[in-house]
Amino acid sequence: MGGMDLSGTVAVVTGAGGILGGGIARAFAAAGAAVVVHYRRSAERAASVVGDIIAGGGQALLAQGDVTDPSECAALMATAVEAFGRLDAVVANAGVQPVAQLATMSVPQWRAVLDTNLTGSFATVQAAASTMGEQGGGAIILIGSIEGTQPAWSHAHYCASKAATIHFARAAALEYGRLGIRVNSVSPGLIWRDGLERDWPDGVARFRRAAPLGRLGRPADVGNACVFLASAMAEWITGQDLVVDGGVSAHPTW
Repeated sequence: MGGMDLSGTVAVVTGAGGILGGGIARAFAAAGAAVVVHYRRSAERAASVVGDIIAGGGQALLAQGDVTDPSECAALMATAVEAFGRLDAVVANAGVQPVAQLATMSVPQWRAVLDTNLTGSFATVQAAASTMGEQGGGAIILIGSIEGTQPAWSHAHYCASKAATIHFARAAALEYGRLGIRVNSVSPGLIWRDGLERDWPDGVARFRRAAPLGRLGRPADVGNACVFLASAMAEWITGQDLVVDGGVSAHPTW
């Protein structure tokens, strides 16, 4: 395998029924990887992603599961191996991003975000590394967020989960490197979706003004970053957080 060509490799993308996850799955397929498109509840949207990949001449299949359950994560990795013969890359993308003010946030609200975003990443990494360790290595990418280092209003639970995710990726890289497994994170900025400008016009306008590149991100921007980290071009990169935000993190805050 050379460069950004992932032909002959197999990738699992969790939460691929969502806009970001679907974009990541499509990016892996475009690079030549066979893709296991995971979903928990978004069956129709995940099926659409699989359909798009197959229509484009790629290989993909659907897999349902709860990433907070270690046994279901293990079954997800086994599905990839059974269907395609190996497992080369896993993107732990499944997550939630609700809005709640800290002063009125309940413990169940807090736990629901931490459980999905952080415990889900833990269980996914553990299962992926177990499979990859048996075959001599692989690449795991966790999806963080720029909110993991720069907090946002009414996102205390989300910010905490993403800050922990970024550091967890580094800890996992430390422990799994001896097995030939690289673990990194990708931290996106604001990603475009249909209706976002209608739902949050002020936020979209502020992000565009703050981003040196002057636009919101696209799912493919994040997908391409994940493909890079899974490719041979990143074979000596592990324990790092790749920020994909159009440069908004470089914007002065004073």
